[in-house]
Amino acid sequence: MSITITGGISFGGGVGITAAPPGGPTAGWIGGGSTPTQTSNVQRITFATDTATATTRGPLNVEKFNLAAAGNDTNGWFGGGYSVSGQASTIDRITYATDTATASIRGSLSETQYAFYFAASGNTTDGWFGGGLSKSTVQRITYATDTATTSVRGPLSLARYGLAATGTTSYGWFSGGSSPSSVSTVDRITYATDTATASIRGPLSLTVTKPSAVTDATTYGWVGGGDPNITTVNRITYATDTATADVRGPLTLGKYAAAGSSGLQ
Repeated sequence: MSITITGGISFGGGVGITAAPPGGPTAGWIGGGSTPTQTSNVQRITFATDTATATTRGPLNVEKFNLAAAGNDTNGWFGGGYSVSGQASTIDRITYATDTATASIRGSLSETQYAFYFAASGNTTDGWFGGGLSKSTVQRITYATDTATTSVRGPLSLARYGLAATGTTSYGWFSGGSSPSSVSTVDRITYATDTATASIRGPLSLTVTKPSAVTDATTYGWVGGGDPNITTVNRITYATDTATADVRGPLTLGKYAAAGSSGLQ
């Protein structure tokens, strides 16, 4: 699943969740997934009234799952995944202010094969989609020219799928996954020099695939859950990210392929 938070910071995995329009974090959008068949459904959670059932908004262009998402204050981009017709190369854009409309199709991924079970991170101008089944590829979408095909950037340190991503406005951390067995590897992408291979940072405290991640956007990233039904939460301290991630309080139950979101000013 994949997540984007206000200010253009994003992190991800397979379903997509993104937040929020200008003026503060007010809502989160969840798109795609499997029910158990593929769905194009998009639902919006309003943070101020979060005890209510999420509202259904305009759909994605195609039913798909195991996609990734990134975004900024006004739009969310949902890329890749697996549809009823196979691997999807399309990138859909949701405009938060007019979210009852069907998402618009933008430029496609430059490397379609196995572009699912991957993750995304980003800032206010660009989104980076990394990994996938048997892939170390990182692809960058530039929001201002989003009808163009994504550009291939420097790869992750190893090919893996079922990973999670989180980050700040300058860096993205891609954690865990399978290669093909579960790994504890954490790679860091420096956005300003993204043609270089991602640098290996301190590992997670355990090997894990299909975790989810959230961030406070400046200091920490939390990577939690995973297959098979892991409850462990690891915290990455960005300033000292060569150290092994700290184990924090666990989730209330084991889960994998979940999603997360952060509401930040």
